Amino acid sequence: MKQLGIKKLYYSISEVSKITDLEQYVLRYWESEFEQLQPAKNRAGNRIYTNRDIKMILYIKKLLRDERYTIEGAKQVLHSYIHDNEGGEQLELIPPATEQTDAPPKPVENRLRNDLIEIKKFFEEMLVRLT
Repeated sequence: MKQLGIKKLYYSISEVSKITDLEQYVLRYWESEFEQLQPAKNRAGNRIYTNRDIKMILYIKKLLRDERYTIEGAKQVLHSYIHDNEGGEQLELIPPATEQTDAPPKPVENRLRNDLIEIKKFFEEMLVRLT
């Protein structure tokens, strides 16, 4: 069995398709609809997705499938949320209504630690889904 303890920096479209449980054509379509979703391409021209791209895809999936937004509605949610957070060091894909606004700003080290914990939880959930 492949060891999942090592986090990859980049994922292929087929890997992202399995992780997100979305067809590859859906991922390609969403790229054409959502300007926030623009994975890089390698020398061969293949899409390479980062963990941030995967989080964005899962958030878009939640907006469209769970919360029943239209594509236009989801675009507005993403657009307004990103503009509300301009100047921030990192985009957290959590709807603004669920953020803790009274919490003091955390040092960069704590944010990095929290991001790593979130990524670890994400992959643990994926491991459970795959087994």
